[in-house]
Amino acid sequence: MEDMQHQVMGYDRAATMFAPDGHILQVEYAEKTIRLGSASIALTCKEGVVIVSDRRAKDKLVVEESANKIYEVDSHIVATAAGILSDARVLIERARILCQQHRVTYDSASDVQPIVEEVANVKQQFTQYGGARPFGVSLIFAGFDSKPHLFTTDVTGNYFQYKADAIGENDEKIKEKLRQRYHENLTINECIKLALEIFKEIQGEKFNLERFDIASIGQDKKLKRLAAKDFK
Repeated sequence: MEDMQHQVMGYDRAATMFAPDGHILQVEYAEKTIRLGSASIALTCKEGVVIVSDRRAKDKLVVEESANKIYEVDSHIVATAAGILSDARVLIERARILCQQHRVTYDSASDVQPIVEEVANVKQQFTQYGGARPFGVSLIFAGFDSKPHLFTTDVTGNYFQYKADAIGENDEKIKEKLRQRYHENLTINECIKLALEIFKEIQGEKFNLERFDIASIGQDKKLKRLAAKDFK
């Protein structure tokens, strides 16, 4: 057993090395980092998209606006992250540049999916080349082009479109509750209330409205930042 453990450990030296069972261990370690991060819930509805993100403990010494976990990518696209947020910042900056390049080139706003695909391609590259570690972050992109869209990218560079999703701490528990209670006829306000209710059930006594960031994008394709205290 000990010999087997030492043998497996040798395959986690680089992100480019497959273990005998077909796994890339550095990628799996990065996925564990994501589940240590604070959680976010994102939902779509006919009216638009919503993200509710947990900042965890609130430090009165920190300027509140600087700790916001929901990032504006373009006027009609937002993103949130779980894992190493400095990794997220690099990828989100890449997405912002792509959006601006599209506006300059075509004089119009980009659809959501091409931006997500390019960010996912960057993440995939860092699982393939030596000398660099994978990005230790999962990203949710939510936006409204011709209709609401929600995409989640993982460490490997895969991405999928969702009706509702969660990333970060207790993500599987949250997703199980979403499967039971989410439906597409919810309004934006109902989506926010549902997300906060799920957080309250998961967090118990630790739940505090002041630790949540909320953003929505409706049919006007404009980002709105909302206060959790308005949804008691």
